Amino acid sequence: MGKVIISIVIWVLFGSCIQPSSSARILAVETVGGKSHWNFMKGILQALVNNRHNVTVFTPFTDGNRENYTEVDTTLGGAMRFMDMDLNQMKISMITKIGNFVAMSRMQCDQVYKNSKMKEILNSKRTDFDLLIIEFFASDCVSYIATVLNLPLIYVTPLPANALMDRTITGHVSNPSTVTEMFSLHSVSKTFIQRLAHIFLLIRFKIVKEYKELFLKYTDPKHYDLIEPISPSLVFVNRHFITDAPSPIPTNVINVGGIHLKEPKKLPKDILEFIEQSPHGVIYFTFGSTIKMSSIPEHIKKVLIEAFAEIPQRVLWKYENELEKIPKNMMIKKWLPQRDILLHPNVKLFISHGGISGVYETVDAGVPVLGLPLFGDQHRNIDNLVNVGMAISMDLMSITRDSLLRNILELFNNEKYTKNAETASKIFNDRPMSQAESVVYWTEYILRHKGARHLKSHALNLKWYQYYLLDVLSLVFIFISVVILIIAKIFKLINKIYGLIFSKKL
Repeated sequence: MGKVIISIVIWVLFGSCIQPSSSARILAVETVGGKSHWNFMKGILQALVNNRHNVTVFTPFTDGNRENYTEVDTTLGGAMRFMDMDLNQMKISMITKIGNFVAMSRMQCDQVYKNSKMKEILNSKRTDFDLLIIEFFASDCVSYIATVLNLPLIYVTPLPANALMDRTITGHVSNPSTVTEMFSLHSVSKTFIQRLAHIFLLIRFKIVKEYKELFLKYTDPKHYDLIEPISPSLVFVNRHFITDAPSPIPTNVINVGGIHLKEPKKLPKDILEFIEQSPHGVIYFTFGSTIKMSSIPEHIKKVLIEAFAEIPQRVLWKYENELEKIPKNMMIKKWLPQRDILLHPNVKLFISHGGISGVYETVDAGVPVLGLPLFGDQHRNIDNLVNVGMAISMDLMSITRDSLLRNILELFNNEKYTKNAETASKIFNDRPMSQAESVVYWTEYILRHKGARHLKSHALNLKWYQYYLLDVLSLVFIFISVVILIIAKIFKLINKIYGLIFSKKL
């Protein structure tokens, strides 16, 4: 009896101070098989798992199950990974790519929805999940799960800009005079010609996108086409104003650029010695995980190697195959710990294609960039760094030994690039809360307020002609036309009266 009383006293004194944590059951789906896409999604999910939420994720990149985290491998159902691709595969016009992106997005939806475990979830009469987090890209077919299961929906996008889907997702369209499309060659339209070219590019993209989606729905209808797509409660975007030109954004769009950044680890011994034993600093060179470095043309490789051989700095080069007769100042490896390398104080320059993951890693580290953008959003990403004053951009296919040497020396010898990179790093890391804290807060906000419909813009309720005020402009045009017609009639009548008066006097 005494033990029972003591237990009750202990509970009253201490147990009441312990608040049970609310753990949400979150269903997540990575629809795109790109490593950088998964890095962004993984960072978001890791923040939620660390805050004791339970996550089940369908992904083509599996790391293994752990506490509160369960993976379903979508590659077993045919989902593709876009890694180590040949550079020649990227030589397609952007207009063609837009149509391909729509088709690819629908194919990815098919692969996810055909997965046996996803079928079990969709066919269950009652779901155990509280929320859906999914990446959107070029089709609204991804909202199907949320519609069927009646779940609040959060979209994630690793791309800092996606004007093709703005109207569908948030109800709004970015101003094309100040915000460029993700496939634009520049980050800000500074001249009339650039603004003119951008608006025509955007119009063509939207026409191709809408046509391709309608064409596929008609020629290859799917079960998810029968259900009206819904807009998300929230969108997590891989964007930050230091790496993307500031622009107005809707209330339910949350910038969490760089959430994939992890705590640095100790470098492997051979790489560490190579870096620290370089008296003139080190250059790190990579094209990321999507493109095989070995697929670039031989004459370009020759130019790169010849230029690297003439500089006093050492070069760390991520390259998949063996290279013959490499200079003594070079180390080549199939894989390199990029973030850990960039954070080493003796790494002075990053030669990069401009993938968004690498952009945030170099900004965080405060390392200047020599950009060699290849496709997609990479030109825009590098141009943002050029505008910050921490980068120089070059065209890989027209590169020469002299031009490459000139730009490398400029980046090393002109202190403004290093100072601007350090300033960018300080601005990037100066924030009221971390990216992970922001993800947790806003996700839990959506859960607390049962979808937070109040965050959605009224623009989603408007028809396209209402949003662009075409109905109002039509009325104004009619009114002005009527006024002009009446004035013309009055002048005609006055002219006629004057004519009769003058004819009588004569």
